[in-house]
Amino acid sequence: MQSFSWKQPILALVLIVFTTVNLLPIAWAVIISIKDPVDAFMPTLSFDFTPTLEYHWRVWTEGDFVRFFFNSIFVSVATVVISVSFGTMAAYQLTRMPAGRARVILLSILGMRMFPHILLALPFFVIAQTFDLIDTYFLLILAFVAINQPFTIWFMRSFFADVPKEIYEAAAIDGCNAWQTFYRVALPIVRPGLWVTSLFSLLLAYNEFLFARVLTGTQTRTLPVAISAYGSEDVSYWSMAAAAAIGITLPIILFMVLLQRHLVRGIALGAVKG
Repeated sequence: MQSFSWKQPILALVLIVFTTVNLLPIAWAVIISIKDPVDAFMPTLSFDFTPTLEYHWRVWTEGDFVRFFFNSIFVSVATVVISVSFGTMAAYQLTRMPAGRARVILLSILGMRMFPHILLALPFFVIAQTFDLIDTYFLLILAFVAINQPFTIWFMRSFFADVPKEIYEAAAIDGCNAWQTFYRVALPIVRPGLWVTSLFSLLLAYNEFLFARVLTGTQTRTLPVAISAYGSEDVSYWSMAAAAAIGITLPIILFMVLLQRHLVRGIALGAVKG
């Protein structure tokens, strides 16, 4: 008879508690978004109210929320395409380099990522102001790529490092050059990892506030900056702010649901061994 183990029940309990703690703010925001401001301003959670979708409707139909939404989508997608494309090629090359040289480059890249964003945002602002690039998509995408690139390189390198070297050697024996080995052999193996890296890169770009606040204006303002306008001292903004927060979250949730299969495969990619 197999002995009883407490590991699985304890792990399940920890996961339940962790999930509950993380979902509580979202659930609270959903409830506030369907309340009238007078009910939303109550200091305690109460279910004695009449639900309304008025503030969700007002968020999407009043003001420029839709334009800011498309700004966020455009800038985030462009950032992912550029950052993941260059980061993937750099990561592949780093796995082919001697370990010592690659380690120096990786640590240098990591050091750049560890700088506080405010130290990078101010030089970006001065340079952009000099070349009259403030409030342009080009500037915002360039800044987002700069802060995302170290992450994509490190992340993709971990996936390429799990590919057995014998696969590369077999490709070379079959007559593949460096580009063919990368494009036809290595890239298909780490494709699930590309989805995972793209998702996290998208999250970083989509939720970036400081760079977007410093470098944007009325034309290129993104959702994290736009939503900060909701939630002033006026009580009537509470329901609007909650509805806007839910509106920001929905595209990411939809994206994760659609890519769920690829994400699971990407996380399990480390199982590829020779």
